[in-house]
Amino acid sequence: MKPLRIGLFTDTFLPDQNGIVTSVGLLSDELRAQGHHVDVVAPDFPEHVDIRPDVVRVDSVRYMFLPTYRLAWPTRKDFTQKYDVVHTHTPLTLGLAGARLARKWNVPHVATYHTHIEAYTHYVPGATALQRHTGVVTKAMSRLYGRADAVITPTAGMLDVLRAMRVRRPVVIPTSIDPRVLRAAPPIQSPWPEGKRRLLSVGRLAREKRFDHVLDTVAALPDTHLVMLGEGPERAHLEAHAQRLGIAERVTFLGVRPWTEIGAYYRLAELFLFASDTETQGLVLQEAQLMGVPVVAVGARGTLSGVAHERSGYLVRPADVNALIRHARQILDDPALWARLSAGARAFGASTTPAGVANQVLDVYRQVLGRPLEIPFPEGASGHPRNSLVYDR
Repeated sequence: MKPLRIGLFTDTFLPDQNGIVTSVGLLSDELRAQGHHVDVVAPDFPEHVDIRPDVVRVDSVRYMFLPTYRLAWPTRKDFTQKYDVVHTHTPLTLGLAGARLARKWNVPHVATYHTHIEAYTHYVPGATALQRHTGVVTKAMSRLYGRADAVITPTAGMLDVLRAMRVRRPVVIPTSIDPRVLRAAPPIQSPWPEGKRRLLSVGRLAREKRFDHVLDTVAALPDTHLVMLGEGPERAHLEAHAQRLGIAERVTFLGVRPWTEIGAYYRLAELFLFASDTETQGLVLQEAQLMGVPVVAVGARGTLSGVAHERSGYLVRPADVNALIRHARQILDDPALWARLSAGARAFGASTTPAGVANQVLDVYRQVLGRPLEIPFPEGASGHPRNSLVYDR
């Protein structure tokens, strides 16, 4: 295939650490390794120094509703480079700019739907009520994604959302995880106290992630200690919730750790807890399983295909704290079960590789460019086994 010039437009990138950042970075790495020219177009961070050769920064301002985020403020002078394919990964200012440029240049626009946007309206005052009464967010997303030449989503659990947006044939391609970085993490001093069972949860500390349910679970497991990796607007609320539950001494908030260290925390953990019900995929689930950590998580949307129920862990219904507690206790109390789920987690977590995912994305590019596909995409295929029965009873 002739080398392509590809623009990956994202409203979040390094030094942010989240699933979109991981996905975009790995995709760019693999595409460049195959000889394509890739620019990751992202907001600038005034104090961050890029060491990646593929990043193009756009002037930005602090986002008032999420102070740790930057909102790009693109102008015409930022886009002198014309791409063969524009691939947007977010629907904010840079995602919209990418879509406009694709129309202006008459080149294909591929969009990846990473985030269930309607679940995040609480970050803009009044937006939740407005969405509830008018559906304005859904309509706006329908215009953006409905006009794209191809739309990718990480899991089959989001297909109904995209079809409601009148996206005709969404393509399911799981987000990749690079096991080399996780496995190469250097040893760390354990943040878990001696004699306590080691629980881990990772993610942005935000309302929609439902870490309050994780804390409620820990409160019922007195021999455990939870380490939480991540930062976000709910941290103070979660710390206060831990105090109210009387478990503040059994929870360690470590904030954001360097990506090169994350694997060391997974390596030490015995069990991974996750209660978010808004994920399109939940990359942290894949990371944990790749490192052999059994998972107990809420099964909703993307997480339905993010855990092999009863093989790598357990999925429970949203807000079912009792089920989270029951399965966590079951795994911690049964060494044979833990060993079986750990082995299953490693196998399931390794089911996708960055190179394989990049090749699937390249086939989408070939399709929108009018070139023959090399790999067929059966509708609903996700690269992961589908869970037909995902909840305990």
